[in-house]
Amino acid sequence: MQSSRGLGGVEDQRHLGHLDDGRQRSRWSLHGLERLRGACGVLVIPANIEHSLTDCIDSGGRCGRCRGVRLPPANADEPACEVLPMTAKMTQEPSVDSALPALLREQASKQPAAAALLAPGRPPLTYADLWGQVQYIAGALRAQGVTSSTRVAVVLPNGPEMAATFLGVAACAVCAPLNPAYQAAELRFYLEDTRAEFVIVGKGECGPVLAVARDMNLGVLEIDADPSLPAGRFSIGGWSRDGAGDPSFSEARDPALILHTSGTTARPKIVPLSHANLVASARNIARNLALRPADRCMNVMPLFHIHGLVGALLASVAGGSSIVCSPGFDDRAFFDWVAHFEPSWYTAVPTIHQSVVAQGARYRQVAPAHRFRFVRSSSSALPPKTFDSLQALTGVPVIEAFGMTEASHEMASNPLSGPRKAGSVGVPTGAEIALMDESGRLLAAGATGEIVIRGPGVTAGYENNTAANAKAFCDGWFRTGDQGRFDDEGYLYISGRLKEIVNRGGEKISPREVDEALLEHPDVLQAVAFAVPHPTLGEDLAAAVVLRDGARSGEFELRSFLFARLAGFKVPSSIAFVDAIPKGATGKIQRTSLHEKLGHLLGRAFVAPGTDVERSLDLIFREVLGCAPVGRDDNFFSLGGDSLKGTQVMARIASEHGVEIAVPKLFSHPTIGMLAIEVEAAKAAADDWTHELAAEIDQMTDEEVARLLAQEEAVTPWSPR
Repeated sequence: MQSSRGLGGVEDQRHLGHLDDGRQRSRWSLHGLERLRGACGVLVIPANIEHSLTDCIDSGGRCGRCRGVRLPPANADEPACEVLPMTAKMTQEPSVDSALPALLREQASKQPAAAALLAPGRPPLTYADLWGQVQYIAGALRAQGVTSSTRVAVVLPNGPEMAATFLGVAACAVCAPLNPAYQAAELRFYLEDTRAEFVIVGKGECGPVLAVARDMNLGVLEIDADPSLPAGRFSIGGWSRDGAGDPSFSEARDPALILHTSGTTARPKIVPLSHANLVASARNIARNLALRPADRCMNVMPLFHIHGLVGALLASVAGGSSIVCSPGFDDRAFFDWVAHFEPSWYTAVPTIHQSVVAQGARYRQVAPAHRFRFVRSSSSALPPKTFDSLQALTGVPVIEAFGMTEASHEMASNPLSGPRKAGSVGVPTGAEIALMDESGRLLAAGATGEIVIRGPGVTAGYENNTAANAKAFCDGWFRTGDQGRFDDEGYLYISGRLKEIVNRGGEKISPREVDEALLEHPDVLQAVAFAVPHPTLGEDLAAAVVLRDGARSGEFELRSFLFARLAGFKVPSSIAFVDAIPKGATGKIQRTSLHEKLGHLLGRAFVAPGTDVERSLDLIFREVLGCAPVGRDDNFFSLGGDSLKGTQVMARIASEHGVEIAVPKLFSHPTIGMLAIEVEAAKAAADDWTHELAAEIDQMTDEEVARLLAQEEAVTPWSPR
């Protein structure tokens, strides 16, 4: 049998279904089948069951049971061809080339002098140097006693050091990247749950991770990066390049990455992904996007998330292309980076795309000659309006994809060459996709059901969680928890989630984790967090709270309490205070319907801004959000705000009031009334500092003032504007 890679070169493709006895199962990738349709016009619709087409052909020439492919016979005397299931070689043993070290070695051999990692203000790191850095990291870890099964947590900010560290750790051990914004309690939980033995941090790290790691008696390795060196080149643990041990690497079946995925329980589940999982997904994405050495990705996604790790970093490596490792998305710097690095694509969540569209006028001002080859979107649904606006702004294809951690990111995608449908996540890519009912029965064409998947990128199962695996896997299929349907052309549409997880602009939140944090407050008797619709995030997080008798804590106090215990994106934007939390007939809390029952309590009676600062903030909120007049108690996030719009608000405050306030302050002070207090306090502090400085100058002699001015002039020479 021909391989899927050879489909395009078969002379008479109508005979592919019966190249042998007409009954032997043939395994083709979706990519190959798409090429087949382009060549001879046969229908390619997700085929998820292996059986003979002769058993279930409908009048339209499609498989009525599994919606597979009917290859028309060459003549009337020949039997119909069988279904070619899209199994993506899932039954084959992973090869040596299915490990990350082989992928990196391959690119270093093919194009040693080509740029691999880039970053603002840094020289590029070539593929040869990247492979050398990975070998150095592996050698240093081996010298510390790290084996292929050792869990190594990485707590670093976005950038080239994080990218190179992930590649180096995953190549020889099990990498557990963690969000550097986690608070101490969260870090302790994740470090304990992953059974990490070492933690890698940046030199000079002053966050809670050091105290937690030392309290847990974990090994701490610092990386020391010289900004003058190429992006991603650094020393680790004090080891010199000559002093590090001899590197040895993991194999394809070994776990390379473990991530936590939030669910409807308070305890997030551990998803182990092997080298074979990651490489299969990375090569699949690179193939679907036709990535080549001339391409360059502008990464703005966090590298502790599967989207950034696989959808941007590993896909770029698989394509032999370069990747710009930014410190994270910044709407004020994004187009400057685009003008400087000239990327051919970027991938992001919808909220980032929405910010790019909002700042679109700057695009042609800053980079008038630049042109992307395509733009990719994943991790949450891209609103059709944003899809259209982004495509109009860039003038290139916008590729929406469907991904999740358990699938090593991508499962489906709109094609780069072919119809792209707004509102659809496209066709299966590198994985089989079917629809299943609650009993585990695969559904026929036209039905709506739970989306289930299987393929080489899918995890073998959650770690140490028999109950979750029993629920998630059914006859070899993984239940995604998402509900969807296929249209007549095989495009997948997601109609809703079956789980209670809150998807806040691509950040997945376990609401029960928020419940438990709220219940730690002494004034809280009952608490439940739930999703509410949001115009840009898709969903926002709210909570309902029953206070203990006599307690007087308000929304500000409870949200401040949560900010000290949870990452900012997990803190509810609004809290409703109720006498009792609504329950269903069985006495269970129906979390998914709470926004309908309690939504009216999340609003506030309109109170007009009363001070000059409040009126100024009202105008800023209205212009940034495009909304009606804002009351002093109206919540910024409930009005449609998000972290990106929050950045714009703080920039306006700095411009109009002359004070710098950090964006996270908006999460804890989301109303005009609260924020005005912060602005006035910052202005008062600035005035106090000015008065103190003036008083000090008044005490100085003329000679001392002249000497001070001369010193200042020497440090910062004056120049006319």
